[in-house]
Amino acid sequence: MATAITYEGKAKILTPTAEAGIFQVFFKDDATAFNAQKRGQIRGKGEINCTISSHLLQFLQNQGIPTHFRRQIAPNVMEVQALTMFALEVVVRNQAAGSLCRETGIPLGQELTPPLVEFYYKNDRLGDPLLTPDRLRLLNLATPEQVQTLVDLAQRVNGQLRCFFAECGILLIDFKLEFGWDDHGQVILADEISPDTCRLWLAQETDPVRRVVDKDRFRHDLGEVESAYQLVLERVLRQ
Repeated sequence: MATAITYEGKAKILTPTAEAGIFQVFFKDDATAFNAQKRGQIRGKGEINCTISSHLLQFLQNQGIPTHFRRQIAPNVMEVQALTMFALEVVVRNQAAGSLCRETGIPLGQELTPPLVEFYYKNDRLGDPLLTPDRLRLLNLATPEQVQTLVDLAQRVNGQLRCFFAECGILLIDFKLEFGWDDHGQVILADEISPDTCRLWLAQETDPVRRVVDKDRFRHDLGEVESAYQLVLERVLRQ
């Protein structure tokens, strides 16, 4: 009998397990960009992203940050705790890139001190718009206390991951996080942390194309996408 699919997104499939409150996440090789206007596949991406995410989520758990991760059970499958998800994407920016540069004119690569934490409405139909504090409150997507918790957790994750990636010889330019809450109301880090959700540059590379080792290689047709993802995997697993 076919496995029941609870949710299928652009990059992952979520299915229930026999254990209450536990789900399996299958990572796909499918790749999308520009709100799914560009589609393709990155060979081996599912296994690479699952392994990187498993490693980084376990690392964050060891630093006292609660995550939904339980264990990796196959090269492209992890077990996770069921959560009620916020309809929010929390983006942390350490250096200016992407939409921040396009929308503000801030030069690419400018250091942001302190790091910028932004909220986006997770809604494909609306194009995942950037939310002001007043709009976030108007949409009732999180209580003021939850918003502060999300900011605090995002900053803690950023501090840990910046140091981790620095040890890998990689700059964490910016990244997206998603959160949910459990039956006790605890806010918990969910989703994935991978080259799909992080903007990563090689620290010792000055060429603006060769330094890119994330999904921007797919977005902007820079080539060598698979090898960039593989390089990040190899460096992450060394730590």
